[in-house]
Amino acid sequence: MYGDRGGYQSRDNVPVNVGDEFEVTIEAVGAKGDGIAKKEGFVLFVPGVQKGDNVRIRITKVLRKVGFAEVVGSSEQPAAEGAPAEESSESEGSSEDSEDFGDEEK
Repeated sequence: MYGDRGGYQSRDNVPVNVGDEFEVTIEAVGAKGDGIAKKEGFVLFVPGVQKGDNVRIRITKVLRKVGFAEVVGSSEQPAAEGAPAEESSESEGSSEDSEDFGDEEK
């Protein structure tokens, strides 16, 4: 399509799979309020977190350029500013994605 765009992951080289779990630090918060973390440069959106939180996540959906995850627990490292990590990962209604990138799974 666009050739090598330097630093972008190709859709065949995504470093995460649905169901994978690992610890991340939330690097930022997106326009719609989801936390943003990265795994090997691959962007992951995580609802219900704040910038600086250290959390354990589970991948719930993977698209070509981004992924979505849910918090499954707090990291062994303390969260930023001493705020406790939210552990209400019990089903909070539907887990629809809050970000829209137009490249749904096919």
